[in-house]
Amino acid sequence: MGLIGPGFVGAHHIDAVRRLGDVEVVAIAGSSQKSADQKAHEYKVDRAYGSYQALIDDPDVHVIHNTTPNHLHFPVVMAALAAGKHVISDKPLAINAEDGRRMVEAAKAAKVANVVTFNYRGNPLVQQARLMIAGGDTGDLTFVHGHYLQDWMTDPNVYSWRSDPSKGGVSSALGDIGSHWCDLAEHVSGLKIDSVLADLTTVIPVRYSSGASAEAFSRGNSAERIAVNVTAEDLGSVLLRFQGGAKGSFSVGQVLPGHKNDLVLELNGRSSSLKWRQEEQNELWIGHQDKPNCVMAKDPSLVTSGAAGYVHLPGGHQEGWADAFFNLIRDAYGWIRNGASPETKPALLPTFADGYRSACLVEAMLKSHAAGGVWQKVSGGLSA
Repeated sequence: MGLIGPGFVGAHHIDAVRRLGDVEVVAIAGSSQKSADQKAHEYKVDRAYGSYQALIDDPDVHVIHNTTPNHLHFPVVMAALAAGKHVISDKPLAINAEDGRRMVEAAKAAKVANVVTFNYRGNPLVQQARLMIAGGDTGDLTFVHGHYLQDWMTDPNVYSWRSDPSKGGVSSALGDIGSHWCDLAEHVSGLKIDSVLADLTTVIPVRYSSGASAEAFSRGNSAERIAVNVTAEDLGSVLLRFQGGAKGSFSVGQVLPGHKNDLVLELNGRSSSLKWRQEEQNELWIGHQDKPNCVMAKDPSLVTSGAAGYVHLPGGHQEGWADAFFNLIRDAYGWIRNGASPETKPALLPTFADGYRSACLVEAMLKSHAAGGVWQKVSGGLSA
């Protein structure tokens, strides 16, 4: 594999691939030769390239991991697909739905593996919840709700490329973490969001930049700063209508003190409810009306057979974010080894079609808010 864009999440891509034990990390490409050399030394990778095209052209690289800022996803992915390379891209796939659609079509034409890192699908109890719902344990779903809240952008002195529409796109919180929540809601419920009504806010309209982009969850420096006007949302709430009649809602925010990576998904059915919290990811809450509620712990002897393959340790041994990420990467490389055909794709894996759908959802939410808070149908009909 070769990694393009070695920032915060790039290290986790490399870690997951090395845990596989049979995939070589060949090269890293950065924004300059100097930065690439530094990261290659840090990650103990032999080859470093100062441009993404140079890495793509390396004949020893078979799989491209794209962890660049959002605005580079389209050119990097399209160049990799043109070279016939498999691609594992960070989310969001594209900064607009049209680019996402073109990437889906290019991946189909290239007949290669195409994966988007909606990594929360890799949690064993997420798969347990999905299989319980598919098996009828909850009855028909009536309400799907939750939130994804963080605080790393609470300080106005934190200025990231995510706040720059030319690099992060016109959406910030929705595209960055709302995309995760919506993908998880659709994946677990088995339902598609049909229409949305969004109320969005920019809590911090002026940020102060040192000229360098802060990585997510990093501490800022004390360099002299300039004021930058910000228009992208950092807080929002969305009402949802699902196909089939279920209702839903969720909130996102990255300026909420005390919330580090607080992703919650709850699904209420006619006979029982399920709730999963990312910060307590080894537990699945099961709610009942006519008997006591219970909490199911992550345990390979308790989960269904379809989820057991994603549990690596016995009950009582906690597994975390990196383990769920590894599960997704393991499935991705399993798919590649099996020929990367649509028929052999593991159910867990999110493809470019899922990334395109995410872009359609975000665009519908932005349109809903811009129209003054009215219901907006979700466009885009590609399937995975």
